[in-house]
Amino acid sequence: MAQRPAARLSVNGQSHEYHGDPRRSLLDVLRLDLGLTGTKKGCDHGQCGACTVIVNGRRINSCLTLAVMHDEDEITTIEGIGTPDALSTLQAAFVAHDGFQCGYCTPGQICSATAMIEEIRQGWPSAVTADPAHKPAVADAEIRERMSGNLCRCGAYDNILAAIRDAMAQTEAAQ
Repeated sequence: MAQRPAARLSVNGQSHEYHGDPRRSLLDVLRLDLGLTGTKKGCDHGQCGACTVIVNGRRINSCLTLAVMHDEDEITTIEGIGTPDALSTLQAAFVAHDGFQCGYCTPGQICSATAMIEEIRQGWPSAVTADPAHKPAVADAEIRERMSGNLCRCGAYDNILAAIRDAMAQTEAAQ
């Protein structure tokens, strides 16, 4: 009888069966088993955000979760957001605003910002939202708070903020 995989992962719209060690992090499975090296291993403690991916529409630190915990989940990595030939609006804004320097944190920043934009669109409050009962105003403080789990060691924060604001404006204009 065939053994059931430890997890069936849907990554960037492709199905993968994981039969490996149930103690492996989602980050390691993405990078080492699936070859999706856009997701970076930064601190391996959930403190830097370089490993941020989107699972079922919510951003998570992939270094802090086990792959087997995501059986049947929809996982999106930076490779699923855009390609060099077809950048997402947010990726294009990062390029236009030089929202990266060394680029190491950029995949995590973009995954986090992609999910953050959707959170704001859905009206989810943050710790700095003035009135949690109403849709948050998209002030710089709101974006900075929501992106605070993603560190940039080069200090490109102002450019990242400009890129996010530009992408949000373009998304609003397109709707």
